[in-house]
Amino acid sequence: MAVPYPSSSSSRSHPFLSHVYHTSFHHHHHHNHPSLVLFWCLVFSLLSPLALSSSSSSSSSSSDSSSSSSSHISLGIGETEGTKHDLHQAILRDEAVARLHELGQVSDAATHLERTFMSPASIRAIPLIRGWMEDAGLSTWVDYMGNVHGRVEPKNGSSQALLIGSHMDTVIDAGKYDGSLGIISAISALKVLKIDGRLGELKRPVEVIAFSDEEGVRFQSTFLGSAALAGIMPVSRLEVTDKSGISVQDALKENSIDITDENLMQLKYDPASVWGYVEVHIEQGPVLEWVGYPLGVVKGIAGQTRLKVTVKGSQGHAGTVPMSMRQDPMTGAAELIVLLESVCKNPKDYLSCNVQCNEDTVESLANSLVCTVGEISTWPSASNVIPGQVRQRNYSLLCIYVFSLLVL
Repeated sequence: MAVPYPSSSSSRSHPFLSHVYHTSFHHHHHHNHPSLVLFWCLVFSLLSPLALSSSSSSSSSSSDSSSSSSSHISLGIGETEGTKHDLHQAILRDEAVARLHELGQVSDAATHLERTFMSPASIRAIPLIRGWMEDAGLSTWVDYMGNVHGRVEPKNGSSQALLIGSHMDTVIDAGKYDGSLGIISAISALKVLKIDGRLGELKRPVEVIAFSDEEGVRFQSTFLGSAALAGIMPVSRLEVTDKSGISVQDALKENSIDITDENLMQLKYDPASVWGYVEVHIEQGPVLEWVGYPLGVVKGIAGQTRLKVTVKGSQGHAGTVPMSMRQDPMTGAAELIVLLESVCKNPKDYLSCNVQCNEDTVESLANSLVCTVGEISTWPSASNVIPGQVRQRNYSLLCIYVFSLLVL
């Protein structure tokens, strides 16, 4: 795989940004996709200020006319002569949904969607996404961590860029909208601007990024793609191995991406070159559907902790060791799982404050703390053997998404 890299004269960045928007989207399973249409109204309302182009020599009437036209094109509302009010449904709805389904078929498994970092399915997804980006008029490249970039540089735009995107990797047995929605929606929005001849009128560069890793499934290390661009990924993480003993660096080299300590550092974006970041994402929870809203603006992001816990006991024959003499780590692990669930459901019953917290902290945890044991394994894992040890992976969130619900 060719790995073109932007020239040093083209400054690109991505750390913690001054303008960050994260939109959660609930997909209704309906032929006309009403939520998708409402979602496009929101995305274009964010992009429209970037697409407005005015000249200092223009008259106020001309400016008002231009602004009105842009508003109608961007939001797809109202019917005035000479403006398009169908939201370009062939692209923003039909083609976007078709691409979501197409990318959802790119999987390493035959029976479910599974596309982990640098897996064969991920490699097949890269040219597909690049092709869609180029179809929207973007210049594309793949960086040293496998992130796919598509960028448009307006002729008279500022140097600070708006970044839009999401992740292209998935969990095991994933939904087809997770991550993919943010990538495809961004590409579709820019494609409409291209068709309207407005791509060159953007006030600043716009870059779409399909991050190679967010889920952390393969290497149990999340955000490999975005962490590299943010400059917070330690070089040591290149040596982390998967269950087959293949390191991150090896996985990249197997796919003709020759990453080194030096060029990993080169991936860091300069914060001064980024105006903001927008990501559209499905909610992945039941809240929006429960309250009956199609969209919500995220005001807080979840902070997660992953732990691997090993419970050791005394291995023995399941049919001969008396119950009174057993030290069964499986039952111990089960008790820990139940305790963990109780702590997350009723943290006030278990947590107490010291000098580093107050009652408000405990109260906030009572409304937001969640936890799950998502993976458990035993040794030697035989039906007639008391296990010698049990390993479990815990996943906890210190806060949940907080929504500002939109009535549309």
